[in-house]
Amino acid sequence: MIEISHLAKKFAVESPKKLSEQEKKDPRLKGRYFHSVKDVSFTCDDGQVLGLLGPNGAGKTTTLRILSTALTPDEGEVNINGIDVLKDPIVARKKIGFLSSSTGLYGRLSGRENIAYFGQLHGLSKSDIAAKINEMADLLDMHNFLDRRAENFSSGMKQKVSIARAVIHDPELVILDEPTTGLDIMATSTVIAFIERLKAQGTPVIFSTHHLDEVQALCDKVAVINQGETVFNGTIKAFSDLSGGHMHQSFLSTLDGTKMEKSNVVNL
Repeated sequence: MIEISHLAKKFAVESPKKLSEQEKKDPRLKGRYFHSVKDVSFTCDDGQVLGLLGPNGAGKTTTLRILSTALTPDEGEVNINGIDVLKDPIVARKKIGFLSSSTGLYGRLSGRENIAYFGQLHGLSKSDIAAKINEMADLLDMHNFLDRRAENFSSGMKQKVSIARAVIHDPELVILDEPTTGLDIMATSTVIAFIERLKAQGTPVIFSTHHLDEVQALCDKVAVINQGETVFNGTIKAFSDLSGGHMHQSFLSTLDGTKMEKSNVVNL
């Protein structure tokens, strides 16, 4: 189980005068600091998939980078199965599989070598790495390109290798930042099937997306972030019920607050 409580993270703005008019109007801009995440809280239990939603710039990626220990928050707590991520990030990283929307592959290495390298970083034996790569190749349909250089991969190939690389160590929590963005229908289907498999194994999955059909098909819970704050945290049913089953309208209603109830907003 993962518990996120009242995360906050600000960044220094080097040249406030160079910001666009839209950036200057963002209420999170306070003097020389931009408060990307102001107050984010949600939970995800074993075997659950949580969809993290929000408009561009809402603070989703910053939140996920905090969960992955890539960033340290200014405030808040993150616990994974009783481990305080902020106090013990090295141990926490062994428990987390993280796929960033901006993480690249080593182009001169093959897909197999990219995955194996991360397995070595996690201390896996050569035999365990080989067995795990073969398993991932079956699940993600990678056998026909696994030994080619990554610099020649399509977007779908890169994403599949990136996912395999993120879970090579059998993490207790998987975090995916927009895992299907830019993929074709077949590659998207493979990624969705893989998330469903993680769920069936009891592994909690947190993934951000702009595709509400994926949320409806995969998720048990939904958390919506707007302007750095959690504005909804609840079950997929509660989210859908905000608008009588229209997911798009439910999302919009959480942003403008017209149909929100206090019981739907996290207050841990």
